[in-house]
Amino acid sequence: MPKKIPRTTRIVPPVAKREPRIHERHGEQYSDDYAWLKDENWQQVMREPGLLRADIRDYLEAENAYTAAMLEPTRALQDALFAEFRGRIKEDDSSVPARDGDFEYYERYREGGQHPLVCRRRSGDPASEQILLDGDARAEGRSYFHIGDGGHSNAHARYAWSEDLSGSEFFTLRVKDIATGALLPDVIEHCAGAFECAADDAHILYTMLDESHRPCKVLCHRLGFPGSDDVVVYDEPDAGFFTGVSLTESRRFVLIDSHDHVTSEVRLIDAAAPTSPPRLVAPREPEVQYDVSHHGERLIILTNADGAQDFKLVHTPLTTPSREHWRDLVPHRPGVLIVGFEVYAHWLVRLERENALPRIVVHDLDNGEEHIIAFDEEAYALGLAGGYEFDTDTLRFTYSSMTTPAEVFDYDMRTRERVLRKVQEVPSGHDPAHYVTRRLMVTSHDGEQVPVSVLHHKNTALDGSAPLLLYGYGSYGHAMPASFGTVRLSVVDRGFVFAIAHVRGGMERGYRWYTAGKLMHKKNTFMDFIAVAAHLVQEGFTRAGQIAIQGGSAGGMLVGAVANMRPELFKAVVAEVPFVDVLNTMCDASLPLTPPEWPEWGNPIESEAAYRYIASYSPLDNVAHQAYPHMIVTAGLSDPRVTYWEPAKWVATLRARKRDEHLLLLHTNMEAGHGGAAGRFERLRESAMVYAFVLEVFGNADAAN
Repeated sequence: MPKKIPRTTRIVPPVAKREPRIHERHGEQYSDDYAWLKDENWQQVMREPGLLRADIRDYLEAENAYTAAMLEPTRALQDALFAEFRGRIKEDDSSVPARDGDFEYYERYREGGQHPLVCRRRSGDPASEQILLDGDARAEGRSYFHIGDGGHSNAHARYAWSEDLSGSEFFTLRVKDIATGALLPDVIEHCAGAFECAADDAHILYTMLDESHRPCKVLCHRLGFPGSDDVVVYDEPDAGFFTGVSLTESRRFVLIDSHDHVTSEVRLIDAAAPTSPPRLVAPREPEVQYDVSHHGERLIILTNADGAQDFKLVHTPLTTPSREHWRDLVPHRPGVLIVGFEVYAHWLVRLERENALPRIVVHDLDNGEEHIIAFDEEAYALGLAGGYEFDTDTLRFTYSSMTTPAEVFDYDMRTRERVLRKVQEVPSGHDPAHYVTRRLMVTSHDGEQVPVSVLHHKNTALDGSAPLLLYGYGSYGHAMPASFGTVRLSVVDRGFVFAIAHVRGGMERGYRWYTAGKLMHKKNTFMDFIAVAAHLVQEGFTRAGQIAIQGGSAGGMLVGAVANMRPELFKAVVAEVPFVDVLNTMCDASLPLTPPEWPEWGNPIESEAAYRYIASYSPLDNVAHQAYPHMIVTAGLSDPRVTYWEPAKWVATLRARKRDEHLLLLHTNMEAGHGGAAGRFERLRESAMVYAFVLEVFGNADAAN
């Protein structure tokens, strides 16, 4: 076990200067003591992190130095954890090739490589490989590199991709001639990253960011012509809506979608005529969402219209796509959420979730018959993998559980034969029989039943003696899958129980589960999480004060809120890029995500009720003069989603108010954004730091099953 920091050693943490800035809203004043940590020039800092104001940089680097010093005794443990994490990764891994006519496209990694190689080969001929994009070569000499979107042209002559060089999610779009390997002069800077190649092989449609980092426009670029000639195809007038582009499975239409978290609107462009005006499917209506696909002379649409809370599938003639012509294809069934769908020439496939468990349903478009692809485990994760070919009977999907590594299947929808194409390899070894996964239901404060996915080693005693790591998210309707994760095995193998609380705010139990954990019901998310922790104590999985809680982004808000509410339950908090300054952020309409997120949290600028409700739970605004658990907090300097100053202000506030000697650490990645380090091994270094912190706090570094 690594040597602990001696109690006699006193490393003094940084103290942020307090410069109160008084805000007044709805007749109430509140003090923002550390507002100076937000650089007034933050938009430029997103593009060029080196422009960060010197006093802010000095403070963040002082916090980083303090974190490094406090974790120095765990250095050997961090190295050991990193070796374990890396040992579970097949370094020369590759994806299952996806066929598109005469070619198969896939990604692979070279031994020791941090970034993928995007490749193709002649169908059925492994020796004919061509490397379309070498991620390692593109990343060479850069402190950060991330590939965003990517795709080949319809005639297989060109490959295009977007890349982010700072973590700020400002992407550069580039195009390569596959035959010659030459990069074309067509370079689009500071775009949003998403794009589609038109069917005419001469145009690319892409999304562009505004000054507040919001994807607000779709432009059409003609290859071989300067970017100044690019035509604006669609310009979203509402700052609360984001825009995106995608391609229907038939590849006949490019879709332009405008959306916030509860409302959407879609336009069609003929992929063979990308300069033609976009055609509106149905005008936006408040809280009506719809996603569009194409089949023959009709559109197939997933929507919550007409009170279909858990969504339904409708179809409508291509010539008259507006809402009055929508007719049910798969009617709404309360409690059965349609998560997503794919359309093929003869098949409609939908991914559903009922009572927190997913399933795949195959619908024959020729005769209307349906069947379900079945699975046996108590808790598991499913995903539709998609593909390039439209007229096919083959469906590709992925399956895993908390004990079962990811599996890729090709499924013949006509014969119902399932072919296993790939199993995630764990080179250092993994025996599912050594682990137990369970699904529990926990009664929350108001009687709702909260699903919990649990993983533990078969030798771990469930007598209350085991430490427990509890993970949660609970926002935006995102469901947390009970999928396989190699990193968590390092704590499970050291005697921890690992659990995921599927709290309200996600969509594990349908759309109702989401709405019951947002806006003026947001506190249900926190109460559910606390109820899960208390239940796991009651049932002997752990004991009070022996729980570490973990959440990232909006999940960081969750763990920050419950740490304020019930600090005695928890021994440690892991808050990764946490959204904790909720009130200030939602009151700042200039920030990238604020207007689009008012439907999620409420608009405290316009609504006094929303203001007071957010103020009652916002983690930073509710830091108390009390003892807190040990805490490690991470941030990314160029993060446009949770700006770096949110976790920095929270930590500064905690330092000033908490009444304990527990660790409080802030680590800001000065060369990355929301996702942390981009390379597949570099991000493991960050995970090793976090897990070493948890194991050090619990004294479980040497424990083993």
